[in-house]
Amino acid sequence: MGLKVLSALDVAKTQYYHFKTFVIVGMGLFTDSYDLFCIIPIMRLIGRIYYPKFDKDVPQANWFEVPAVVESVLIGEALMGAMIGQIIFGCLGDRFGRRYVYGVSLALMVMGSIGCGFTFTPLTAFTALTPMVFISLGFFRFLLGLGTGGDYPLSATIMSEFANKTTRGAFIAGAFSMQGFGILLSSLVTMAVCATFKAIGGNLPTPSEEMMASKSSAQVPPISDLAWRVILMIGAIPASMTYYWRKKMPETARFTALVEKNRFQAAKDMEKVMNVSLSQIQEDIDSMSAHAALSNTYGFFSQEFLRQHGRDLVAVCTNRFLLDIVLYTLNLFQYHVLKRYIMQKNLMNLYDDAWQVARFQAIFAAFAKIPGYFATVYLIDYVGRVKIQAMGFLFMAVCLFTMAGDEQGLLGIPLHARVHDDLWTDLLLFQFRAEYHDLHSPSGAFPDEVSCNVSWDFRCGWKGGGNSWNGRVLVGFP
Repeated sequence: MGLKVLSALDVAKTQYYHFKTFVIVGMGLFTDSYDLFCIIPIMRLIGRIYYPKFDKDVPQANWFEVPAVVESVLIGEALMGAMIGQIIFGCLGDRFGRRYVYGVSLALMVMGSIGCGFTFTPLTAFTALTPMVFISLGFFRFLLGLGTGGDYPLSATIMSEFANKTTRGAFIAGAFSMQGFGILLSSLVTMAVCATFKAIGGNLPTPSEEMMASKSSAQVPPISDLAWRVILMIGAIPASMTYYWRKKMPETARFTALVEKNRFQAAKDMEKVMNVSLSQIQEDIDSMSAHAALSNTYGFFSQEFLRQHGRDLVAVCTNRFLLDIVLYTLNLFQYHVLKRYIMQKNLMNLYDDAWQVARFQAIFAAFAKIPGYFATVYLIDYVGRVKIQAMGFLFMAVCLFTMAGDEQGLLGIPLHARVHDDLWTDLLLFQFRAEYHDLHSPSGAFPDEVSCNVSWDFRCGWKGGGNSWNGRVLVGFP
């Protein structure tokens, strides 16, 4: 027999505290995606600012680009930090509680975002000190990634532990749908910042016009070095807005009752947020024996855990890993895939260059990612997790094969941007449906002692359970 306070959570009607938790969790995930994906157009700005010289030995389409190694490291730093952050904060969430560690991860995100804006600034466009820009930016991107990684498992765990059984899938999917809005806002902010700085800078000549004037490098307005920093620092605003509410929200009842073994405090905390009296959820505190409270407990690395959950854990981790290869590759290097549909750099100034990349990113977010999220939010608790995941991966495969065949001219499809846009829309739509289905895989009974660590992929489908590791099976994939 389970604790009544936990049973009350599972059967509670959807009410105010569900939506409040949704907003708190969703804003964190909103900030995660803003910070991770705003780097795409920013790399275009950085390339134009720090590598402005005309190099006649390479195609003009490849001018003003940050070296591939530097670009990959800057992008990978955040992902590496996210992977490490998931492991560290997942373990800490099981040991010290979700609420406390949740605030720490958010503080790291804010510090990382602000730090990126205050990275080293060389006195000229390119000097021997320019590498310090990338070193300092890489450090703060890694710090940002640590906070982002911590936010992933803790957000899913907190939302799932507060949600009821009926709408748990929809609330988790809805919270993670804020990632689509984060990508959209990062694109819109980039476009707005570029338009503003362009207006301030006046009519900047294009590289082609400057070449005709026999100049050796493109004009770089000194104020342009501020533009990409503003974009990065704006990412700290939504995270800062929810910090107070994160610190004020109570610890989840599952952690308090099952990990800390303080069932009375769990009942008191839930009385504050649920429309239920303390007597209704406190009744079993004196009646349950210590044996019942400690039943079904086993460690994360125990044979019992591997016997009961090992196969499911490996299966979901594998799905998530394979999905993320596509997800992060296509999103973080999107402008390389779409290069032939983007106007050449020599025909635009640096602001227009970044603006057009952000525009493509906004289109895919608005017409592919967000609709895909919404479809999953609506269907997740009706169609079921496995079916949605299967459909997602199937359509992803079809779209990827179609795109590959189109690129090589094997399918006879006209090489036109609209065809590619439609393919990308379908790809990303079902990609995120697959992601959310992976995220909501029915776990059934991951114990609460390791739930943050068990991977947020599993926790979304959590239906009950009675152990104390629901924070750790977090699977280290950002």
